[in-house]
Amino acid sequence: MSTWDEPLSKGPLRGKTAKALAEKLDLHTLGDLLRYYPRRYDRRGDLTDLAELREGEEVTVQARVLDAKRRTVPARQGRRRMDMMEATVTDGTGRLHLTFFNRGSYHQNALVAGRLAMFSGRVSTFKGRRQLDHPQYELLDEDGHEGERARAYAEELIPVYPAVKGMDSTTITRVIDVVLADVDSLSDPLPPELRERRGLLGVADALRAIHRPTGWADVGAARRRLKWDEAFVLQLALARRRHHAEELPAKPRPGTVGGILDAFDAQLPFTLTEGQRDVGGNLAGRLDAAHPMHCLLQGDVGAGKTLVALRAMLRVVDSGGQAVMLAPTEVLAQQHHRSISAMLGALGRAGQIDGAENATRVALLTGSMNTAARREALLDAASGSAGIVVGTHALLQEHVAFADLGLVVVDEQHRFGVEQRDALREKAVDGRPHVLVMTATPIPRTVAMTVYGDLDVVALTQLPTGRAPVSTHVVPAKEKPHFLARAWERIREEAANGHQAFVVCPRIGDDGKGEAEEEADGRPEEDAPGARPPLAVLDVAARLGEGPLSGQRVEVLHGRMAPDDKDAVMRRFAAGETDAVVSTTVIEVGVDVPNATVMVIMDADRFGVSQLHQLRGRVGRGRLPGLCLLVTDAEEGSPARERLAAVAATTDGFELSRVDLEMRREGDVLGDSQSGARSSLRMLTLLKDEELIGQAREEAAKYVAGDPGLTGYPPLAEALETLLPEARAEYLDKA
Repeated sequence: MSTWDEPLSKGPLRGKTAKALAEKLDLHTLGDLLRYYPRRYDRRGDLTDLAELREGEEVTVQARVLDAKRRTVPARQGRRRMDMMEATVTDGTGRLHLTFFNRGSYHQNALVAGRLAMFSGRVSTFKGRRQLDHPQYELLDEDGHEGERARAYAEELIPVYPAVKGMDSTTITRVIDVVLADVDSLSDPLPPELRERRGLLGVADALRAIHRPTGWADVGAARRRLKWDEAFVLQLALARRRHHAEELPAKPRPGTVGGILDAFDAQLPFTLTEGQRDVGGNLAGRLDAAHPMHCLLQGDVGAGKTLVALRAMLRVVDSGGQAVMLAPTEVLAQQHHRSISAMLGALGRAGQIDGAENATRVALLTGSMNTAARREALLDAASGSAGIVVGTHALLQEHVAFADLGLVVVDEQHRFGVEQRDALREKAVDGRPHVLVMTATPIPRTVAMTVYGDLDVVALTQLPTGRAPVSTHVVPAKEKPHFLARAWERIREEAANGHQAFVVCPRIGDDGKGEAEEEADGRPEEDAPGARPPLAVLDVAARLGEGPLSGQRVEVLHGRMAPDDKDAVMRRFAAGETDAVVSTTVIEVGVDVPNATVMVIMDADRFGVSQLHQLRGRVGRGRLPGLCLLVTDAEEGSPARERLAAVAATTDGFELSRVDLEMRREGDVLGDSQSGARSSLRMLTLLKDEELIGQAREEAAKYVAGDPGLTGYPPLAEALETLLPEARAEYLDKA
């Protein structure tokens, strides 16, 4: 009996073939090969009369051989001598010339004069004659059913496999034919009652149908079954993860009546939106639980996520614990520290003369702090004096300790690797901490994990009243340079009215490189050979200061500046002492300057959809309308221009996350792209298969609830290990 993990080298394939499959396609086991699905299906073409053939058409003809002869083509420069067979066929309406290179004796023995056959190929013309070069053919016995067989032959689906040099689709087809002969002996990973309940093919029938379909109905049924394999196994892993998490201990954080949270709510100068109250109540219930919360807080730019997160942190502080907010950059960490301290006021100044009676402290910990400030922050965290600690990657270091870490808030969670996030969770001393991750526009992997079921999701879909609209326009600088000139005029006009602007560039300058903190989304496209390098902050700032923005107060901001210098630039900008800041994406998240009304993004096509939306969120943050200009040299009709047009068409971050998925796919939810492994999900796609994924999640929950170890379903446990080995399961567990 064959098994899914049986090495190809020990099966029916020859050692040389197995070695080639391993080296060229990374296929090592029987399961690897059987799950190497066709990329598409071709048809041989319509059954056509010879008199109606047109050059370039893919056709299938039924014809009788008139004559056939072999000859040798002499060797020429750069080409060896070849054996060639030529034949002429007719169907009574016309004649067609056939040529075959190599194996001439085989074809001459098969295609004897008078023999009836079907021939398939692309019509070409040589010396005025219509011909097929090396066509596929099938010999026919004249039993009265030749016409029916010919039509079936013409309509048959031909699988086309992803190929590489030295391993073409035809070779892969022959290899898969060999292993399909033994497919009935493989165990079916899906339990029989599940297959019956969901109307699914058995795995053997599905594999035969996907590799050798008799029609499109076969392909549809096979794909549905094989998508279930992938969705169900993944959902099992996630269901087991949720089951395990519910068994882990976490200290409940019920809050206190009359505590710091109630005092904070009482001093708010505005009323919480209905969405903020609902999400706050949802998180409060999760924080009360004795198992760790692992929740994704989605909210569009400006929806008030930081306020919601702060209220959750204060609930933990009221319960005697501490909360940490992890930010990806020092600029953002400092911004969060300032805004949280400002929102708390006297409630965040414990131990100070003007501190409230039930106040706490808000500590800041970053990598560039001086020794004295760093020592004080570490002591406040370790002693518990600081109920809230805001910081960057510096929080992840081994010597950073907490008295009672109860909640970890991760801002823009896609900016942190899974190992980094896990390191912070390990700092809790009494069970696992609750975890809240926030994002304004979920990047593809985040959206994928959400729909696949890894995260519990709460969403802020309501914007606070008073937020001004932001209009977005694409500026095709190469096609219409006067549009770009108008952009600089708009900045001057806004400055004259006392407002300010951001100008964003993809890189810093000097060495031609960007900065690590910009790499949230990756670059959607590589530069074409000979293309100019991305525009740089230092170059653009100099040109603007000497040209279209001369006389304006222009400063630069980027990640290689000293932290104190960056902070000083942002403070002057926030105070209205600067008209424009030319920056990298260091200002992408968290920067809150309500007086900024214009953003110009240079080389906007070099940024991803999510990143553009985040950048756009830096303007229109108060009651003043915002303007975002996406400057590009990309040609109209190109994928880059389509992406920019999509951003300009909507300010809905949830809709843009789906646009991003449609354009770039969701990536691999199992972390294979990080490890360099081939993706485990071949059939499943997020946007098209949401309903199927939901059904698989329901089924997985039933099986895990009744048998968490899957001891009663050995084939299912085997499939889980095959499709989701330990390393990938660990990746999910830490994600």
